Amino acid sequence: MKELNIITPVLSVGYDELSESDRRLVDAARGMTRKSYAPYSLFSVGAAVLLDNGEIVTGSNQENAAYPSGICAERTAAFYANANYPDARFTAIAIAARDTSGEEVAEPISPCGACRQVLAEYEQLASRDVKVILAGRGNIYVLPSVKSLLPLAFTSFE
Repeated sequence: MKELNIITPVLSVGYDELSESDRRLVDAARGMTRKSYAPYSLFSVGAAVLLDNGEIVTGSNQENAAYPSGICAERTAAFYANANYPDARFTAIAIAARDTSGEEVAEPISPCGACRQVLAEYEQLASRDVKVILAGRGNIYVLPSVKSLLPLAFTSFE
């Protein structure tokens, strides 16, 4: 028997410590929280994907009374990015949220399991690490890759 230890590197930074490119991505994700359709949970999430062609593609969560027919912000942005820029590859994603009171969450939130798996697929397609930025009001977490969020991800058979 062999024990494996999986270590996830996470940088906790302030907004001013981000690069200009990362600040633009966080700003886009934060802006999308205001475009969310979340009448049931009242929890608004925004995501912004940076593509290698320089485009930033955004998305927000979209709820539906026929739960779970809605979709998360991360998948909205990811699917839109690939549908409209099929030859571009992901380089980074930022995620932000507002709580039920409408305030930006103090601490960063992390993608759900389904979104992690979808993002892992796009990271694999990119053939490189895709930076993940999780933005809260008080802290911003920067992870070097989607693999950091889902280290034992299911990937296609080769």
